[in-house]
Amino acid sequence: MNKNQGQANNLPNTLSIIRLVLIPAVVICLHFDEKLGSFLAALFFGIAAITDLLDGFYARKYRVVTALGKFLDPLADKLLVSVTMIMLITLNRIPAWIVILIITREMAVTGLRGIAIAEGKIIEASSLGKYKTIFQFVALICLSLHYPYLKADFHAVGMAFLYVALILTMWSGWSYFRMNKRIFF
Repeated sequence: MNKNQGQANNLPNTLSIIRLVLIPAVVICLHFDEKLGSFLAALFFGIAAITDLLDGFYARKYRVVTALGKFLDPLADKLLVSVTMIMLITLNRIPAWIVILIITREMAVTGLRGIAIAEGKIIEASSLGKYKTIFQFVALICLSLHYPYLKADFHAVGMAFLYVALILTMWSGWSYFRMNKRIFF
């Protein structure tokens, strides 16, 4: 056992908690459907996205892995993305059907991982899943910005990234189930 496995108070876990704390800030800012609120929501979301990249990098590089971290990191990611997408539905910035598909995939893969754990197997994040997350993050930053800045149409850019994210989301979800079908049979 790694000496750090028992230590819940470490940098990766703190970064995951910061990500969770930033979720209400994103929600509050998106509640004010104006340019400043949208900018601040995108800023807070972007900071949260950076904490995701940093906590994974730090945990792998320094082997700082805890049971709490294995729970907090994916929880924070899924809540950040899901809550932000739901808020964007209320602002008519994102189609509800896309949000439904993405959240359904996330729940299904989380369930698959739970079943795998019960069977003594760990399902690691795939590179496809990591690309999916990056495209989701970029899409949601742009869709949170929404308004034109420096003559750039951030809504259009966000939707383009979102469609790619949707394809990667569904593809990676299918791949997880295809590679782990023995769990069910």
